[in-house]
Formats: sequence, C-alpha cells, structure tokens
Amino acid sequence: MSNSREITRSSGTSVEEAKPRLKKPRMYRVLLMNDDYTPMEFVVRILRKIFRLTEEQSVQIMLKVHTEGSGVCGVFTAEIAETRVREVLGLAREHQHPLKCTMEPE
Repeated sequence: MSNSREITRSSGTSVEEAKPRLKKPRMYRVLLMNDDYTPMEFVVRILRKIFRLTEEQSVQIMLKVHTEGSGVCGVFTAEIAETRVREVLGLAREHQHPLKCTMEPE
C-alpha cells in the first residue's frame, strides 16, 4: 500500500483518511498557601524534595507564598498535580504543620 492520504474504494470514490487529533492534556497549577505556623525551612524542603527545585527557586517560591499568600510550585497534568498535592499534604501532616496545598486549572 502506498503512503497516499487517499483510499480508493471499489466503487471508484475516494475517501480521505482522517488525521488523528491529539488533544493536549489540561494542565494544573499546584499552589502552596501561606499560614502563620509552618516554618519557612520546611516549605523550602518540601519544594526541593517534592517539586525537585533548586535551593534558589525554592526560596523564591517560599518568599512569594509568605508575602503574597500563595505561590505556584509548578504546572502539571492532572494526575501528577494530584500526586504532588497529596505528597505535600502527607508530609505536612506527618510533621504536624497546617500547610495547605491545592491545584487549579491553568
């Protein structure tokens, strides 16, 4: 069979092959919320461990959370964003910190 984009039917009519349409997955921002109890050092550790950010990136995001009330940790597909939120909340709970983490569509 040739690489032609047309298929000829026995009746003589030609039908063009449909191109598969791949839809990009919806992306979600993962956000940390400020609170008055979680230590800044813990937030930096979370950002480094879970989001694999550098020390500098982690400090910048932590400061944004601290001064503006929230900060974006990253943008991911739904499954990855949900996993990261769960990991953050689990570690915060394990260390008895009230740190909040959410996700929202981009």
